[in-house]
Amino acid sequence: MSKTRREIPIFEHPIIETHCHLDYLKDRPLAETLAESRRVNIERIITIAVAPDNLAAVRTLCQAAPWVYGTQGIHPHEAEHYTDAVEREIREHVPNPDIVAVGEIGLDYYYDHADRDVQRQVFRRQLQIACDAGLPVVIHSREADEDTIAILKEFEHSLTRRGVIHSFTSGPGLARYALDQGWCLGFNGITTFNKAENVRDIVRMTPIEQILLETDAPFLTPVPYRGKENAPFYLPFVAEKIAEVKGLALEQVVRQTYLNSLRTFFREP
Repeated sequence: MSKTRREIPIFEHPIIETHCHLDYLKDRPLAETLAESRRVNIERIITIAVAPDNLAAVRTLCQAAPWVYGTQGIHPHEAEHYTDAVEREIREHVPNPDIVAVGEIGLDYYYDHADRDVQRQVFRRQLQIACDAGLPVVIHSREADEDTIAILKEFEHSLTRRGVIHSFTSGPGLARYALDQGWCLGFNGITTFNKAENVRDIVRMTPIEQILLETDAPFLTPVPYRGKENAPFYLPFVAEKIAEVKGLALEQVVRQTYLNSLRTFFREP
């Protein structure tokens, strides 16, 4: 953990937090987190659903401020808890104007908290929801590159060409497939970790027009605040690292990732 803590940089141009879990933050009141995020010029926050018991919590959080948005979906860790009733709940609420994507969905063969066959089945069912609703997807894939690509190929002609593989730690094959589909890759505090050169290699190969900034808070706190609970207001450190790794001006990274976020989740510009 870095011993040097510095002030969070504040950019003139706004930024968008595309992936966090506000209902999992414990270190400070929600109002304080939102106020600090606003102070560092975060214009919008997307809080992500992961389990049957937090679908409603995400929808409630969307009422906390007009600039907080959410998703509806079940994480692969929770695949064995996916039921017809859960699917009905997701389908009922994805048309809400403050729900901007189906996610977090996908495959996780690293932890294997759910049977792999069940994970694949649930992934397919939720991709179909996204197809039916015309919404982008927020995809989690860990140690499952081949199956993730194979399943996504089944839906190539039905999914919108807006989406993200978030917290990207996979190999170049999955990166190239997603980029060829017109999707984005989401990068967070992992890019600042000393041993994450594999992730920085993917950052280098990813066009800046297809990068999204995220924190995945409360997880994966960036340097120089590792060891503390992550929060959306640490997002500027991710932007700085992306600019450093790609050899681009920070202002260019901030402006372009902002536009990428609008295009992916808000059908703008």
